[in-house]
Amino acid sequence: MWGKLNQSTLGDNEEGGESLLDEESEGLFNLSATQSMIVFAKPIKFAVLFTFGNLLAVGSTAFLFGPARQMRMMFDTVRVFATAIYLGCVVLALICALLIRSKILTIIAIICEICALIWYSLSYIPFARRMVSGLMIRLCDTEL
Repeated sequence: MWGKLNQSTLGDNEEGGESLLDEESEGLFNLSATQSMIVFAKPIKFAVLFTFGNLLAVGSTAFLFGPARQMRMMFDTVRVFATAIYLGCVVLALICALLIRSKILTIIAIICEICALIWYSLSYIPFARRMVSGLMIRLCDTEL
């Protein structure tokens, strides 16, 4: 099945190089060995680059919508708390990486930033936060 998909989307792979959709690949969203070493061996460098990348992503939507409309959308009553938590986590990650320089705190701050970014992104999809909240309650419910 993957071979046909490779041929139809990517064409023939005559060089023998590895394709993105090979059966041997572990998945599309896995970190390579080099990437995971950067995250865990040099979390401060990763945190700074990841955080600035997130700020550039938010800035790119400001470029598309315009800065005034972007600010109105970010601080709308529906997503004001998600925006505040996300921006707080961005600042926290930068403080942990640049001022405190603690690798463990930086990794924790990056995990918080990723969770806040997901929650902030879900605020733009109608009923997505309610659905994810209900799903997490069902998955993490310990009552029998």
